[in-house]
Amino acid sequence: MQTADRLKKIPPYLFMTLRNKINEAKARGVDVISLAIGDPVEPTPQPVIDALTKAANDPANHPYPTDEEWGMLAFREAVARWYQRRYAVELDAKKEICALIGSKEGCHHFAMAVINPGDTVLVTDPGYPGYKPGVWFVDATPYPVPMEGANNFLPKLEDIPTDVAKKACAFFLNYPNNPTGAVATREFLNGLVAFARDNGIVVCYDNPYSEVVFGVERLSFLQIPGAKDVGIELNSLSKPYNMTGWRIGMACGNRDIVGAIATSKANTDSGIFNAIQYAGIAALDRCDDYIGEMLTIYGGRRDKLIATLRELGWTYDPPKGTFYLWVPAPKGYTSAEFCDLMLEKCAVVIAPGAAYGKHGEGYVRFSLTVKDDRLDEALQRMRDHLPKFAFD
Repeated sequence: MQTADRLKKIPPYLFMTLRNKINEAKARGVDVISLAIGDPVEPTPQPVIDALTKAANDPANHPYPTDEEWGMLAFREAVARWYQRRYAVELDAKKEICALIGSKEGCHHFAMAVINPGDTVLVTDPGYPGYKPGVWFVDATPYPVPMEGANNFLPKLEDIPTDVAKKACAFFLNYPNNPTGAVATREFLNGLVAFARDNGIVVCYDNPYSEVVFGVERLSFLQIPGAKDVGIELNSLSKPYNMTGWRIGMACGNRDIVGAIATSKANTDSGIFNAIQYAGIAALDRCDDYIGEMLTIYGGRRDKLIATLRELGWTYDPPKGTFYLWVPAPKGYTSAEFCDLMLEKCAVVIAPGAAYGKHGEGYVRFSLTVKDDRLDEALQRMRDHLPKFAFD
């Protein structure tokens, strides 16, 4: 049976590959601990669950969702309140916000809304694996923009060749960054807005980790003067409110692009179940304290992992964002080889940096989304079964 040629460009999805490794090891009776996948294990806040239960029990919410193209206005108004409260960003709930089934879906609809066949699209390398497939699905070409540790994993916009910048139509970026944990600065974001304006590029700023930072300023792309003129921001309730499985997020910013995303969505799905949108309102309006609680938990896990890595020879100071640690592989190991060593010696799964792009080689990613007792066990196995590594 014939399938579309575009699918041949897409490698196996990283997280499915990791899950297969975990399942294969478990089938052999191995007690595997996964520090690879960024899926919070703490429960969703109770007010969110209560709001879902109440709304799901109301038959008025059982038909197709309200305002399925854009999302329920009440939800969009809650998003506007949240952006005003958390980032001092003003958004028109009717024209500058569209509800999403998570920010990952937003990346796909952004591609459908902005990119034409044959276009060139800038994507960071390393970068979230979901960006390139969105570009390929619309028969366009991703152009990898290197992010290196020497520049704090921020792309050097001035190093992008002028001819590439002039023909590029869009740019996918993500800070706080998955996989590196790097955070953007206001100086960088101001430069990004100017770069996009000067080259006619539309920015897709994917920001689901906006709240997960340690000791640095939380930033929205939309705080930067002129940001709405050149792009949008995607965000999600998944990470700040432990709602990964609920699938709810938002696209915000330039009203023309947000409107185009809404048109793409209207011809793809029928919107988000009203009860989930009511639950999202409860999260946005009532659960800010929960974010602080989770940052305390992640910060404790982060400190324990860093301490263990330093016992084993690492000397680096990690970036300040996300619930990941982007860690250099020891001397003599590729990223995949070190991941294999971790699985073989410690029964611990981590993600190879090369899976995030060419410039991810030489790094591995640890996730902090695991129960504390399992993290403690993983760290003890590392101390028991790994040597002290060299890095020079």
